[in-house]
Amino acid sequence: MDFGLILEYGWVLLVLVGLEGLLAADNALVLAIMVKHLPDEQRKKALFYGLMGAFVLRFGSLFIISYLVDIWQVQAIGALYLLFIAVNHIIRKVITKPKTDGAIEANSNEKKKSGFWITVIKVEIADVAFAVDSILAAVALAVALPPSGIRNIGGLDGGQFLVIFAGGLIGLIIMRFAASYFVKLLHSRPGLEIAAFVIVGWVGVKLAIITLAHPSLGVLPESFAHSTAWKATFYIVLILIAVVGWFTSSKNEDKSDENIAEADKQLGH
Repeated sequence: MDFGLILEYGWVLLVLVGLEGLLAADNALVLAIMVKHLPDEQRKKALFYGLMGAFVLRFGSLFIISYLVDIWQVQAIGALYLLFIAVNHIIRKVITKPKTDGAIEANSNEKKKSGFWITVIKVEIADVAFAVDSILAAVALAVALPPSGIRNIGGLDGGQFLVIFAGGLIGLIIMRFAASYFVKLLHSRPGLEIAAFVIVGWVGVKLAIITLAHPSLGVLPESFAHSTAWKATFYIVLILIAVVGWFTSSKNEDKSDENIAEADKQLGH
């Protein structure tokens, strides 16, 4: 693998890590609320077992997707899903009032009757649900990478598979250990969350381009989806979204530090 190829793969991995971090922040708060009712030791075990189980399920999902990713119908569904969750989240954030802390607390009270293993299962299911958008986004970014020369894993080029796998693994690590940093970042600059979902939607556009350029459809030339011009356009727009999201997000110093500290405590930090 030459230096240019390593640079391209490294850049995609960096984008995935940033996206995973922003998407994992709110998810970590939800998981903290889910295990809040358990004693300290059981809370840590529930998170550990739940996330380990979720890791296995994520790997299995990725392995299955790797065999389906070249089917244009699957690509089309993935593109529509990414665009839907991006638009849906932005509309809820901008138009609909976010859920209040009281409502979140009320929901957490409803979960107090859950036993240890039921809580573990809930954590696993929640994480897999959270992972769908990030896995699809990772696949959409990786499938446009040039072949690495590494032996295929599942139905994907080895390098592409490993980039997606590494992104998902780092996402789990962020959710467990580094989430507090991203939570604080989102609380201080709430507009970044909207920017993250705009990026998810833009990745959905990328997957739509790949779908339209599929040989079975031929709406766009197959070479266009892998052309330098399109790749440059995609990453320039992606960087612009992130930069605009950062500078247009008013710094909010008044967000509840108590809620962040409480989430840290529940996550065992």
